[in-house]
Amino acid sequence: MGIIEEKWEALFEKYRIREEVDAHGCFSITADQIREFKEPRLMTKFDTRESLPKVFGRLGILPVTRGKYVIGDFRLYEDFPEFSPESAGGIKRADSSLIPDYLETIDIKDVRSEAAAIRLMGFAGILEDFLGEKRMIETVSGRMASGVFSFQIHSEDRKRLSAIEVNNSQVEIDGGFEGRSCFSIIEGKNVVHSNFLVRQLYYPFRLWREKIRKPIRPVFLVYSNNIFRLLEYEFTDWQLYDSPRLIQEKYYSFEDTAIRLEELAEVWRETKVLPEPEGIPFIQADSFDKVISLTEHLNRHPLTSQEIAEVFGFRERQSGYYYNACAYLGLACRKKPAGAQKGPVRIGITPAGRRLMSLSYRERQLGYVKRILEHEIFHELFGIFLSTGTIPEKKYIEKRMMSMGLCTESLAGRRASSVAGWLRWIKHLTDG
Repeated sequence: MGIIEEKWEALFEKYRIREEVDAHGCFSITADQIREFKEPRLMTKFDTRESLPKVFGRLGILPVTRGKYVIGDFRLYEDFPEFSPESAGGIKRADSSLIPDYLETIDIKDVRSEAAAIRLMGFAGILEDFLGEKRMIETVSGRMASGVFSFQIHSEDRKRLSAIEVNNSQVEIDGGFEGRSCFSIIEGKNVVHSNFLVRQLYYPFRLWREKIRKPIRPVFLVYSNNIFRLLEYEFTDWQLYDSPRLIQEKYYSFEDTAIRLEELAEVWRETKVLPEPEGIPFIQADSFDKVISLTEHLNRHPLTSQEIAEVFGFRERQSGYYYNACAYLGLACRKKPAGAQKGPVRIGITPAGRRLMSLSYRERQLGYVKRILEHEIFHELFGIFLSTGTIPEKKYIEKRMMSMGLCTESLAGRRASSVAGWLRWIKHLTDG
């Protein structure tokens, strides 16, 4: 159990939070009360559904003033659609020539932060193309007061509505771009998540809706694997927190991302199957996009399991699954503190992982494919896909895994899901 989890269990016990919510519908807690156990900023940063401590159950937490929060049965998160460039018309080539050639402080091949990704998106006209606007100028960013507003929010089962009042809570906007006919709020991430905290779009939306007359267009940007993924949302009821609706989604890259099925088949033919790695559990990580995202973060600096959990909005157990997935491919390893130093073991990138990260987009994806296909189960199943055009069904994958001694029957279902997910990732490379 992580330290945040422990502190929240103590808070729930001390203030009888669940009983208060059951009796009154919600519970107000101050920053000072939270600070008795740990810094509120660290105790209330739950950007994904999975990052909430287990003690919350179906409950969630929202800031309502600079020093006060409310806990209740709230529908706080929205799922991202599956990463699917083909359904959005493929990956569009962004024009890097629009970035001034005299800039030495920007490297389109080494984008390490959300802020850098947002700047590049602005320079290269990606946002204008996405929104259909001729010129968008970044006019606001950073922390600001939310102003005063109220809204309603459903419970997780959508059977109950709660009324919430916000009075100058702190809001952080990663980027605000104004054009002639609209103002766009950008929330940026350089890590792949399965869902997002709606508040990150809703509070800035309500703040600026009260300030300007132009339409507000909230956009979520996810930058990973050298691809800009933009998702535009609208709130179908501006007074209802949990009413975001996806309007459009597009993908952009500065690199050539086209990969043909023939190239994947060639990698398959040329890849030699290797023995399974010793001492590393078989994969239990369904999203290969998250494996890539973790490899990118490890390429910047080593991370502890707890830090991986914080970056990805995981619980620490999931951190282990995704570290093991990277280690299974030879991309990550554990690094003990040097010499006599004490401290937690960190996860670092391997030399092979660093070499992979230095390649162009196309060569890097084919490198990932080669490392996956070096494992017998993947080589065999991808061969079936090349012959039939269809990824084998999960039951068949389970049967083959057990016959190869890769898992017991109790684990076959979960691990087969991960195998199928990685095979789908390879298949979808030809859709960009």
